[in-house]
Amino acid sequence: ILPHGGGQRLVPGSSDYETLRRWIEQGASRRLADEPKLVSVTLDPKEAVLKPKEERQIKVTAQYSDGTSRDVTAQTAFQSSEAAIVGVNKAGLMAAGPLPGEATLMARYMYIIATCNVAIPMPGQVPAEAYAKLPRKNFIDEHVWKKLQSMSITVSEPCDDATYLRRAHVDLIGRLPTPDEVRKFLADGGSDKRERLVDTLLQRPEFADHWANKWADLLRPNPYHVGIKATFTYDQWIRDSFGQNKPMDQFARELITAQGSSWKNGASVLFRDRRQPEEITTLVSQLFLGIRLDCAKCHHHPFEKWGQDDFYSFAAFFARVGHKGTGISAPISGSEEIITLAKQGQVLHPLTKAVMPPRPLFGEPLKLDPEADPREALADWITSPSNDYFPQVMVNRVWADLMGRGIVEPVDDLRATNPPSNPELIAALAKQFREDKFDLKKLLRHIATSHVYSLSSKPTKENGADTRNYSRRYRTRMRAEVLADAVCDITGVEERYEAMPQGSRASQLWSHRIDSLFLDTFGRPDPNQDPPCERISEGAVTQILHLMNGPDIYRKVTSDEGRPAELAASPKTPEQITEEIYLLCYGRLPSGEEQEIGKQVFAAANTPAARRQATEDLLWALLNTPEFVFND
Repeated sequence: ILPHGGGQRLVPGSSDYETLRRWIEQGASRRLADEPKLVSVTLDPKEAVLKPKEERQIKVTAQYSDGTSRDVTAQTAFQSSEAAIVGVNKAGLMAAGPLPGEATLMARYMYIIATCNVAIPMPGQVPAEAYAKLPRKNFIDEHVWKKLQSMSITVSEPCDDATYLRRAHVDLIGRLPTPDEVRKFLADGGSDKRERLVDTLLQRPEFADHWANKWADLLRPNPYHVGIKATFTYDQWIRDSFGQNKPMDQFARELITAQGSSWKNGASVLFRDRRQPEEITTLVSQLFLGIRLDCAKCHHHPFEKWGQDDFYSFAAFFARVGHKGTGISAPISGSEEIITLAKQGQVLHPLTKAVMPPRPLFGEPLKLDPEADPREALADWITSPSNDYFPQVMVNRVWADLMGRGIVEPVDDLRATNPPSNPELIAALAKQFREDKFDLKKLLRHIATSHVYSLSSKPTKENGADTRNYSRRYRTRMRAEVLADAVCDITGVEERYEAMPQGSRASQLWSHRIDSLFLDTFGRPDPNQDPPCERISEGAVTQILHLMNGPDIYRKVTSDEGRPAELAASPKTPEQITEEIYLLCYGRLPSGEEQEIGKQVFAAANTPAARRQATEDLLWALLNTPEFVFND
């Protein structure tokens, strides 16, 4: 007999007590020949709108294969995603807290999970006219306004042209606008100039490097594990894919089904890095389905529906991946390897030792040709019209990049117990993405030309607490590579990176192993971390200290060949120098007060050396401000 850890588990005479007692009296049989099976679980209500401090009971009903149903509320486990907003007790009684917000209540009966989405709107009513008169530039706006209206959250004003210009440059191509680009855009009186700007940026050559750099975080292996040449080839394949604007379903397919030389077909390096079916499974499911199967490798997670049968049946699609060559010999691994389709291969269940047939995570079993590569069938299933996970996780990643937060957070964790903040919006984006044949540039254009994208970050009285419904712009710190390149562009002094040709930008680096204290300080992934890698997006004291005292930044700002020296030696007036520096760093003209500060900085600059010092001081001061570091 094993102790249960203390505490009364069953109260004599209770429903659960009597059920257990009757089962023992009847012989404690594990199974009955004709026993009905649990088919589904439903909640009443499925959605709820509560007032602060309001309570409401959840009823859980189980449906069985013989057509019967029964109330199983007392046997159900409950959990809230935001207990401070809406809590739920063991009996299924939900209770709203004092603050407005949203939460998802999870109910788990046996192996089936159901959810109830609960909202607590802002107190007071916003007139419907306030939402009716909001601009609707495309389908995105309508879905966002509808959600905000349901929560009584007002919308911030649109941002000004200078802010939009800088925002679009940073988001779409990963670099700041030049002073001449700012002046030209501000002088343009066309009503469609923002749309024309987006179209122009999407054709810029920097687009490919910027978006390839994002996907490199998700795919790039450690070169000391797979080899230097293999890593470089993989990186070039990723960059070439975005340079072609390769449809994202084709991009996924080429990765999932990759064969050939690790020195010639970069996509094949995925299978040089992830050598076992179980390793490939977690990466493919997370990247292309937004389903995290890590837990299912060992057990059935109590708050998810995936179990070991699901995991190892999915892994079986990769059972016949073969390798020809000398394999991995870290930390050098310099040899070429050929990824092939083996004649045979199998995945065994770790407990039952049964051979697992390839089976998708949901839907009907696939008809597989025994002579064909099962990965082809898997790629067909992942990108098929019947699979909503693929387009949704793809659009969610892009939405998070442009809007500061995913509709689902984390962006690659799509599950019933982590629902989207706006289900209609993510469904509409996914539908449009599919209709556009998975064209990334078209998706970016839809988002960047919506009115929602152009909102100011300045909050209203009602939306200051909103962090998930896009009533305003959510400011984000620029990526490490974007910041590093911005410092070089502003100062006019290039950075020299090892293993890269002169003039290379941080966004073009093919490995996180290339030394850069700046990039490490501002959160690029650890080169020893397995992909997909998480970036550190939070601010840190070390970042502030680096901008203030970093020797490389000091060298760039004070360089004889740099822009401060050039401006100081030019015939420009102090007012013109101040304006140029503000345009360089902030992408906008200085205000009257800022011009006065500039005058004071140059007031005592009576010699060429003092004038140069004043120019350097002003530029360095602007580099050390949130307005420079953050993308507004």
